[in-house]
Amino acid sequence: MTVQGALENPPDDRTALQDGLRLVAVALTDAQIPFALVGGYASWARGAPEPSHDADFAVTEEDVERAKSAIAAAGLVVEQPAENWLFKAFHHGQLVDVLFRMVGEPVTRELLERSDELEVLAVRMPVLSATDIVSAKMRVLGEHACDFGRLLAIVRALREQIDWDRVRHDVRDHPYGKAFLYLADELGITGAPHGRIEVEPGRTDAPTGD
Repeated sequence: MTVQGALENPPDDRTALQDGLRLVAVALTDAQIPFALVGGYASWARGAPEPSHDADFAVTEEDVERAKSAIAAAGLVVEQPAENWLFKAFHHGQLVDVLFRMVGEPVTRELLERSDELEVLAVRMPVLSATDIVSAKMRVLGEHACDFGRLLAIVRALREQIDWDRVRHDVRDHPYGKAFLYLADELGITGAPHGRIEVEPGRTDAPTGD
């Protein structure tokens, strides 16, 4: 399988990134390594706004070394950073992350098997399910990464593809994810009645200011 239109000297960063995405997908497919497109470009493939930064793929940890070899053979520069949950591949300076852990948990065959094969940039590839995309994005929300606006744009676009009951279950122990889900409920995005999320009361001994 070959990528049509791969450019040796892409005219801009966006073209280089998209070409890198296609090259990685084809390399993993040709090597028969199970994988999925994840992150912002997976959301975009399903109808969300196009991201402006790196592309992301997921493989299982047992396939990492084979994936590195296949991607390097496709002409990308492969690097192993200090982080123990991904490796990086560069195409004309543009970054493609390959994750083998997501939200602190190992990427599993089951996760990859829930993907759907879609055409992305003229290449057919497995794309993470909308439910798994949104669940992961909500579970990584935190004090230092809490951009509700960007995530709202994604869930509005993917709302009909998401199993909201499963997302609700996934974020039950994640305060920021629950807060976002409460907002999505109130905005009518999830289709749930208002007040579906249970919000625990604050301090009962707090001063009243009287």
